[in-house]
Amino acid sequence: MAEAQVVCRQLHFPGAKSVVIGKDYGKASGPIWLDDLTCKGTENHLFKCAFKSWGTTDCSHKEDVGVICETTGTNLTISDSTHSLDHSISLSDELGQIFDSGNGCDFQILVQSATGNRNEDGAPEMVATTICTHKIVLSQFPLFNASEGMTSITVPISQSCQPHFTSFIRYIYTRKVDVTFSSAQCLHWMAYKFGVKQLMEDTGRLFSKILPEDPLFKTQVSLYEYAEETGDLVLQENCIQYLAWNYQNLTRSPAWTHLSVDLLGSLLTRSDLVVPDEYFVLQTVESWITEKGNSTSMKTQLDLLNRIRFPMIPAEVLYNLEDNSSLYSTHEKVYRENILEAFQFNVLLFSDLMSNPKFNRENDHFQPRFYTAKPWSTVIIPDQTSSFNHYQYGGHQTPTKSLTTPVHNSMIFKRNMVNWEANVFKNQYECSNRGLRCDSLPMARLITYNQLTDQRNVIFRNRLLLICQGKYICHVQDFKANTAYVNGSQVLTYPCPDNQYTYRFVVRPEYV
Repeated sequence: MAEAQVVCRQLHFPGAKSVVIGKDYGKASGPIWLDDLTCKGTENHLFKCAFKSWGTTDCSHKEDVGVICETTGTNLTISDSTHSLDHSISLSDELGQIFDSGNGCDFQILVQSATGNRNEDGAPEMVATTICTHKIVLSQFPLFNASEGMTSITVPISQSCQPHFTSFIRYIYTRKVDVTFSSAQCLHWMAYKFGVKQLMEDTGRLFSKILPEDPLFKTQVSLYEYAEETGDLVLQENCIQYLAWNYQNLTRSPAWTHLSVDLLGSLLTRSDLVVPDEYFVLQTVESWITEKGNSTSMKTQLDLLNRIRFPMIPAEVLYNLEDNSSLYSTHEKVYRENILEAFQFNVLLFSDLMSNPKFNRENDHFQPRFYTAKPWSTVIIPDQTSSFNHYQYGGHQTPTKSLTTPVHNSMIFKRNMVNWEANVFKNQYECSNRGLRCDSLPMARLITYNQLTDQRNVIFRNRLLLICQGKYICHVQDFKANTAYVNGSQVLTYPCPDNQYTYRFVVRPEYV
């Protein structure tokens, strides 16, 4: 109902009466843009609520619902009733005409940029543009300082951003602007500088389109640092999510050893880190600390090592860790404590551990990341027909892979195995021949026929990773009712130019 209140408010109704299950209204069509919404119920627009990120969803249109909104109260007489007339659709263009004409402007903005050259007297050479504006419009944003008694301000700006400043000011009037990748960061910086929050957030989301373009990861890291500087939480999450999904490539890139402590620490807290296994995470952190040498304090090193999820490291690796770790002798105490906790986790049921006050159920150490090493994942490349099995019906082949995993990566489940079948359905014939209905295509399915009712403390939160051209992970999707739909590039978290994916299926058992 909190989300429903926001829907109705956004549509200019007083409030929401109820939410109606989708079967009463049928299914909608098109991409699903928002998922896992968390609204307080007081927001004016749905996009003001917290959500994953644009187009990141595990939903299908089977889950569509309707919202019934309240109208005016039933006790009003006809003479008391209110009839809203909304002619605001033309207001934006009219304000734009006022800005373009300059009529009645009363506030000058002098935009100055250094050319990089110097005048004869040695002073930096400057180029300047004057924009005439209206105080009453700029007063919405106090950082322009367009207050009574003020008639002008001077704005220093880089020469590359100067051509976009007029478009930025025009946005203040119209709430419209055409953004290119070359202008996005300039507009984002201007929006940050003058507190234009909505423009800042929306231009920040556009950076997701350029993140995959730099295999050296300098762009992604510098954008994250810029997002921290400007306080743009949306852009921060966008960058760090890409780095987490492509962590393995990041560790091999020139940017790896230049990561800040804060950025590396933030990555190590994430459960969506895509890695072969947890021991790989430990090895990369040890190599980063070793590379930094004395520039990283002992306290910082301990903090990073304590973010490793030791209980997720296989027991046989833990047993030999003292001999194989480059930092064990330096931080013996923290290693011993974490290894002891990990061995207890491996040999005791989670329910037994929870009776010990030292163990915290919410501790991330007991939750897996996205592990891609055997036996936890398998890959399907639909166009490489020789690399996997097929089920063939009426001339149509369904790419299929099988894998077998333990019920859980805890050592006590080592011999309790689960058999999985992974499929990618490319057309409706393949779906119908398997007795399925695919709402959209391609559709991926990960299913087990094992009976798991005796493992009530274990739940499988499996994931589908879409790898673009075999180079980078562009999207991560949950499985819902064992299926995941790939609806095309418009809903991918990061773009994939030709929509040619490798499908990696990841099994993720968790204690609950």
